[in-house]
Amino acid sequence: MDSLDRKILEHIQAFGRGSYAEIGAAAGLSVSAVNERLKKLEKQGAITGWGARVDPLAAGCPVLAFVHVMIERPEHEAAFLKLVRDEPAIQECHHVTGEWSYLLKLRAASLAALEDIIVRRIKALPGIPRSQTFIALSSAKETAAVPVLDSGA
Repeated sequence: MDSLDRKILEHIQAFGRGSYAEIGAAAGLSVSAVNERLKKLEKQGAITGWGARVDPLAAGCPVLAFVHVMIERPEHEAAFLKLVRDEPAIQECHHVTGEWSYLLKLRAASLAALEDIIVRRIKALPGIPRSQTFIALSSAKETAAVPVLDSGA
């Protein structure tokens, strides 16, 4: 990936999939060059998909929570990870170091909905002895944008 590819990735993360002319203007490339590079970046897996950023409040999900989950034994992970994949309220799942096994990011319509997911779905699984939930009061910054760094640095 060269500096032009990095400019393209930075632009599309900030402004979405604009016209090839807009992306080209930001990167200093022609429309056909942008088309070729975008196809190459998708094929290489640098671009994993296209979508819109949706305001959680407008989508009816004002409650943001982070949940630490402890998995008791490795044989309990498969059922937990299936739940994670199947539950739309779970936006992110990270296997972490330290006392906890996983860190989840959840969005819910209400505290009751959050409680339902944690108590009746997550903690109801076998092998989950503990969890710890943190409810975000507000968010100073929230982004899905990934820093696009020079791998040669």
